[in-house]
Amino acid sequence: MTKKKIMVKSTKDNSYPDNIDQFDHYIALDWSMKNMSIARLTRKTKQPIVIDVPANLKNLKDYIKKLTGKKILTIEETTTSQWLYVELVEYLDQIVICDPYRNRLLSDGPKTDKIDAGNLCLLLKNGLLKEVYHTTDSLYELRMLVSAYEDQVRAGVRLLNQRSSIYRAEHKTYKKDKMEEGNRIKDFVLTSIEEGIELYRAKKESYEKEFEKLIKQNKTLRSLTTIPGIGPISSVTILSIVIERRRFKSPNHYLIYCGLVNYEKLTGGRSYGKRKPRYSRRLKGVYKSAAIRAVNHDNPVRDYYDYLVTEKKLMEKNAVNTIARDIAKVSLGIIKSGKKYQPYKKRGKEAA
Repeated sequence: MTKKKIMVKSTKDNSYPDNIDQFDHYIALDWSMKNMSIARLTRKTKQPIVIDVPANLKNLKDYIKKLTGKKILTIEETTTSQWLYVELVEYLDQIVICDPYRNRLLSDGPKTDKIDAGNLCLLLKNGLLKEVYHTTDSLYELRMLVSAYEDQVRAGVRLLNQRSSIYRAEHKTYKKDKMEEGNRIKDFVLTSIEEGIELYRAKKESYEKEFEKLIKQNKTLRSLTTIPGIGPISSVTILSIVIERRRFKSPNHYLIYCGLVNYEKLTGGRSYGKRKPRYSRRLKGVYKSAAIRAVNHDNPVRDYYDYLVTEKKLMEKNAVNTIARDIAKVSLGIIKSGKKYQPYKKRGKEAA
C-alpha cells in the first residue's frame, strides 16, 4: 500500500456514517483462522445472503472488488481487526470496526459464524452498531508498545511480590534481612525469582529508553511532557490512545471516555444517582496518577490545587479529581495545537 493511499484513508472521518442509506452494499465479515463468513445486503434486499468459505484474504479482496457502487464493511473488534482494517481499507468506502459488547442481537437464538455475520449485516444496515476507533495512522502502532510495556511491568511486579511474600512468611524483609541458606527448595525458588527480577529491570529500562527516543522524535509528545505530572511514558500512552483529537466532539466527551465524569441515571423524572460509563481504564489511570504527582510538587498545578482547597473549599479528593480533569482537557488541547503547556494566568482560570 502506498503512502498516499494511507494518508487519504487515515485522514478520512472514521466515525459511523450519519446517512447509512448512501451505500449500495452492506457487508459483514466474521473472520477466523480457518474460515470466513461473509454476509451482504443491498439497498433493496431485506435478508442477507451469507456464504461460508475458507479464510483467504486474496479471495476476500477479489469478492469486494467485484461489487460495484459504494461499499461499507463491518467487522467485530477482535485480535485481527486492525490487520483486516489496514488490508481492506483501500477496497471499501467505509469500514466500521464495531463493539461486540453492544451487539446484543448476536447472543439471541442459535449461534454460528453464518448467523453472526447475517445479524451483523442487519445491524449495520440499520445503523445500530457502535464503532471502535481504528486507523492506518502510524501512531496506532504505539498502542502495541504501551501494551507490551504494561505487560512487562505487571510481570515484574508479580515477581517482586513473590519475593516479598517468601520473606514475610519468615517475618523478614528482603531489604534488611538475609534469608538463611540450607533449604534447597527455597534457595532454588528465590534464585529463580531474583534472576527474573534482574531480567525485568533490564527490559523495563530498554522500554523506557524507547519511550525517550520517541519523545525526541515527536513534537506532540514533547509538548505533552511539559504538563506537570505527565512524563514520557504517560505522554506516549495518551497519544497512542487519542491519535486524533477530532474523534471527540468536545472536551466533555473526552472526559467521559477517560472515565473522569459519571452519567446521571434519570427515569420517570427521578434521579437514581450516577453511574460510570464504559471508559478507557488506561487513560483514567494516567490522569489520576498525573494529578497526584503534580499536586505533590511545586508547579502551577499545585497552585491551582491549593486554590481549590482553600478558596473553593473542596475536599482534597475532589480537588485531585478536578486537577485530573483539567490535565485531561489540557492534554487534548495540546494534541490539537501542538503547543506547549501554558500555566494558569490567574488562579482558578486556565490559560490553555
